[in-house]
Amino acid sequence: MSQKDVGNKVPIYKLKTTDEVMKYYDEWGENNKYDKDMIEWNYTGPKETVNIFKKYVKNKESLIFDAGCGTGLVGLELKKFEYKNFHGADLSQKLLDIVPKNLYQRLLKVDLNQSIDIKDNFYDAVMCVGTFTFGHVKPSALEEFVRITKNNGYICFTINEGIYEDYGFDKKIKSLKRNNILKEIEFFKSDYIASKDVNAWLGIYKVKK
Repeated sequence: MSQKDVGNKVPIYKLKTTDEVMKYYDEWGENNKYDKDMIEWNYTGPKETVNIFKKYVKNKESLIFDAGCGTGLVGLELKKFEYKNFHGADLSQKLLDIVPKNLYQRLLKVDLNQSIDIKDNFYDAVMCVGTFTFGHVKPSALEEFVRITKNNGYICFTINEGIYEDYGFDKKIKSLKRNNILKEIEFFKSDYIASKDVNAWLGIYKVKK
């Protein structure tokens, strides 16, 4: 984190607890400042991730879980490519309230650091963009994503480069691959928030059960 001083460029990266994050996002959602900042920052995470996702998930009827959906930026990208069935989940009710009407078939207020109240093998795919970052969702969420995804389904996500090793995402992914739970399809460093010199690892994996 210190090498790029991203905490001063993106203030939310300084937050440590779930309560701090929720309070910040609730305030960020006022007057839709969140979306305005994303445009100003040239936040490309949703677009980049959906561009990778659509290469492998061809069925536009696939049921998709957008984990950490915020104001629906990933949903808007999915809609562009005619995906029809996606659910969104986020910690901030304020951001969920900003999501365009009728974009998602279902919206849930969820703490992704806890067990998700969704049955096993429910979704065809899980997307998680911009949520694996400083003070947000921990690596253990990947196991929950695997649980709620069908065999041969896909998990597609970004991980802020500053926490990839510090939070243990590298070890968690290596373990899931070693145990033949996740099969790596693509994994590379993306621009993410180029205007702030913040990069993220972008990965798509197939679930094996």
